[in-house]
Amino acid sequence: MKAIVEPGYLKGRIGIPPSKSLMQRICAAALLHPGKTFIRNPGHSEDDMAALNIIRQLGAHVVQSGSTIEVQSSGKPGAATEIDCGESGLSARLFTPIAAIADHWVRINGRGSLLRRPMDALGSVLPSLGVSLQDFTGTVPFSLRGPLRPGHITLDGSMSSQFLSGLLFALTFNTDETTIVRVHNLKSKPYIDLTLQVLETFGKKIRHSDYHEFEIDPSGFHTVPEVDVTVEGDWSSAAFWAVGAAVSGNLQLDGIARDSVQADRAVLDVLAQSGCAAVYSNGTLALQSPDTLRSFCFNAIDAPDLFPVLSVLAACCRGESRIAGLHRLQHKESDRRQSICLMLERFGVSWRIEGDELVISGREILNGGEIDGSGDHRIVMAAAIGALRAANPVLISSAESIGKSYPLFFQHLSSLGINLRLQS
Repeated sequence: MKAIVEPGYLKGRIGIPPSKSLMQRICAAALLHPGKTFIRNPGHSEDDMAALNIIRQLGAHVVQSGSTIEVQSSGKPGAATEIDCGESGLSARLFTPIAAIADHWVRINGRGSLLRRPMDALGSVLPSLGVSLQDFTGTVPFSLRGPLRPGHITLDGSMSSQFLSGLLFALTFNTDETTIVRVHNLKSKPYIDLTLQVLETFGKKIRHSDYHEFEIDPSGFHTVPEVDVTVEGDWSSAAFWAVGAAVSGNLQLDGIARDSVQADRAVLDVLAQSGCAAVYSNGTLALQSPDTLRSFCFNAIDAPDLFPVLSVLAACCRGESRIAGLHRLQHKESDRRQSICLMLERFGVSWRIEGDELVISGREILNGGEIDGSGDHRIVMAAAIGALRAANPVLISSAESIGKSYPLFFQHLSSLGINLRLQS
């Protein structure tokens, strides 16, 4: 599918969709929690559906009624012989250690870009916990067999924090004695904060020493017979509208928590540098384009999902902006280092790479034309935001990829006053 987005000015109010990072973690905890979990304001993206499908496959009873999902689970993964992770890297890395709790062979499967995303960190750790691996080449698909036997482990966190999250869920719900997890070179620490927050909601508080050592001590846990949890709004999705308002708009965003631990809340710090003030009042975030956007510097190592939309913001800022953390972009839905630079070129924006930084020279008006969405939801949405400041309409390919995280993105874009057409 292709999207043709015309230049324009965003105006209005919009509710931000639920966080898929939080939704998938809550699904994992609900599967491992012996009892009922009520999930309010659940997400409906492809990644959210993948997580719900996995917990069904692993034995949870899932019923949706209106805006609430009820999950009933025994607390132990069931007799599934295969789990389908769709195209979700988080689900694959989160549920692989959980599936390893079971004492039988389970096939870990997926599709699309997930088949290229590395799983190497689990390849060395899981065997040390008594898990057998079959057909393991560092990516999905492969098979494993537990039962996972909790024990002290050391993990390399340089590739992704998602491996640590999966192991923390599997170990926390499956150990009777204190277990220590040591981590080297951990990236995306705010996502671990999100994992710890969910675990604490389910009565499992974990202590850590500056993210280097995590102590799982069951003596400090408490029983929560029924868990009632609401999925907060997604700062990753909100970032597109926040940048859209900064470059060309006046928006009010509802449903995002001011004190959220989500990594992409950092977009507000970048906008402040650029001269776009965000005002939070009565649960609503208001933003409006300033007369001039200033250049900025930002280290995206802990928030790599912001890179595409911040590249568009930089393209509209006066002067040179710098975004660090290019090495975090390779193993996403696309090679985002390449797809971001191609997007900037099509917008007529000058850029260069210095070490691990992308240096972008902004301009007043961007070029229109065709942009390859690279099958990547965040590239497609970033390109659509860039189109607001283009001289002519922008045609974006693989527009259907927004379903992975934000199925209603184009519907919401249209509701905010932007003319667009979708072509099959």
